[in-house]
Amino acid sequence: MADDPLVIFTPSGRRGRVPVGTPVLEAARRLGVDLDSVCGGRGICSKCQVEPGHGAFPKHGVTVACDALSPFNAVEERYDRIRGLKPGRRLGCQARIQSDLVIDVPSESQLHRQVIRKSAAERVMAMDPAVRPFYVEVAEPDLDDPTGDFQRLSAALASAWGIEGLRADLPVLARIQQVLRKAGWKVTAVVRDDGQRAPLLVDLWPGLSESPLCGVAVDLGSTTIAGHLVALDDGRVLASSGLMNPQIRFGEDLMSRVSYAMMNAGGAAEMTRAVREGLGHLIGTLAAEAGIEAARIVDAVIVCNPVMHHLMLGIDPVELGQAPFAPATSDALTVAAAELGLGIAPAARAYVLPIIAGHVGADAAAVVLSEQPQKSRNPVLIVDVGTNAEIVLGDCRRVLACSSPTGPAFEGAQISSGQRAAPGAIERVRIDPVTKEPRFRVIGVEPWSDQPDFAEAVRGVGITGICGSGIIEAVAEMRMAGIVDPGGLIGSAEQVGTSRCIAQGRTHSYLLHDGSAENGAVIAVTQGDIRAIQLAKSALYAGARLLMDEFGIDRLDRVVLAGAFGAHISPLHALVLGMIPDCAPERVTSAGNAAGTGARIALCSRAARAEIEAEVRRITRVETAIAPRFQEHFVAANAIPHASDPFPELSRVVSLPAPSFNAGDGGRPRRRRR
Repeated sequence: MADDPLVIFTPSGRRGRVPVGTPVLEAARRLGVDLDSVCGGRGICSKCQVEPGHGAFPKHGVTVACDALSPFNAVEERYDRIRGLKPGRRLGCQARIQSDLVIDVPSESQLHRQVIRKSAAERVMAMDPAVRPFYVEVAEPDLDDPTGDFQRLSAALASAWGIEGLRADLPVLARIQQVLRKAGWKVTAVVRDDGQRAPLLVDLWPGLSESPLCGVAVDLGSTTIAGHLVALDDGRVLASSGLMNPQIRFGEDLMSRVSYAMMNAGGAAEMTRAVREGLGHLIGTLAAEAGIEAARIVDAVIVCNPVMHHLMLGIDPVELGQAPFAPATSDALTVAAAELGLGIAPAARAYVLPIIAGHVGADAAAVVLSEQPQKSRNPVLIVDVGTNAEIVLGDCRRVLACSSPTGPAFEGAQISSGQRAAPGAIERVRIDPVTKEPRFRVIGVEPWSDQPDFAEAVRGVGITGICGSGIIEAVAEMRMAGIVDPGGLIGSAEQVGTSRCIAQGRTHSYLLHDGSAENGAVIAVTQGDIRAIQLAKSALYAGARLLMDEFGIDRLDRVVLAGAFGAHISPLHALVLGMIPDCAPERVTSAGNAAGTGARIALCSRAARAEIEAEVRRITRVETAIAPRFQEHFVAANAIPHASDPFPELSRVVSLPAPSFNAGDGGRPRRRRR
């Protein structure tokens, strides 16, 4: 009924109306939301925990009242008393929906948890870390020389290692006397010297510590947060992990989060708390994986886009949501790690790379540090594909940068059967151009769907949806097979020659998986899915094309796809879609999580930090929001691959059919005029 409450689940984006009083767990099951539960809704297992939002959500067109869920009941109170619920959490099996609601399913409550594919790429590091250990023997005090312990430690470091002007924070000063006496005045001083400020005593350990110091490099994305625990003696990665950004419940894209801050008093502070908790949890996971105490992590480097930058630091991001998109600061920052809730050594610092422009962040700077376009003889285009794509074009003469609002479609959101990259998600698709029959591969399952052992292999995870790389390949394959025309329309069964094209009102969908009882959900690519991908890819192409205009070139010599998602995109399928300007497919490569690699480089090298700070000042920013030709490029890029560019390099390897389907008559063939 129209009066029934509207419930919207994040991060999946699934929405629907349910009767008043419906338990959240039941609503999730009705709408196909991935919410775990093993106790049959008795409030025992706690796996169905959810986080309701409050206030205005302009993106979703709803305002959530404080009483949108029923009050805590006796089951929840008992569970909270005995085992504890995180603040703001509810049990989905107990909380009942009373009015319009936006509710987040945390990653740990998802039955098919996302695979955070941001593992560290192999890279030889030039080691010059800002934090180093120094073994010293400190003179004991006596009545003739009652100098303070810190002063005698400073003198010993100056004499033995040439470290002058040492300073210390109160948490370290409070421990010095105990450590010195317990260690017999022989200690390892952990000292931070970034070459810009006076050396800082980060920690003091008894005796000669032979275990390497550790630092953490974090790529704080709008959708996922990835971290790498790094040994500061040789740069090797000791552990890598990732999690969903807990801010997703406030909005999937950056502008939704800016809107949330604008429309809700205390909204920015709420998002700051959420992301800092996420960072602390991630670092705790890294430390546990490596078998060390988090307090032994003595340095951190963080890269992020400008909105994440401001929210992490506790700066209101509202100015980034309106022209001229000025950040509070664009310089590199060094802040106390404790202020960010990182949970590492109490006196450790976190270094945040500089921002390039209002919507081109420290993560783009890290990509530049990793991929070094400024040292290339020929222009190279680097695209960090994500919810907000950041694009760099440059060579040894100049480097340009911009951002483009692609939205979350590339990550599986806004797609009818879309989901995050998790076991059970279709991630690879191939369609026979003659029979129009598909075959696919599922995350967590080795064989393809047309191989004999697939049915047995997939039984454990099921087929639950389609993730970003899967929908990109599906749409590109449909275009190559003649199922989709250049304008993006799906043909009818009669036009295409397959019963997999199913009428849906005045449009059609293509059935990818029939959802048999053994193998999970019905998965189809709808006309709405095609449109969502067209909008996302057009924004990406238009941003890249703007940089090419500014650079004065029409063709690209090399394209690098960066980012965790970019690492899983097939170059050929990206070109067929027209996600990027035409380029020889063999010249389109993946850099993996280049932002994370850049963060690791900065963690291991003071010289790299100075290098990127200087390079950012030389980069030319191009603002897509006010560029006159952005809309022109965007409209032309709506076609697949493009309305006016024949994509000659792509044409060398792929011959695209050119059907023409008419959406105005339900997909029936057009009649030729006599």
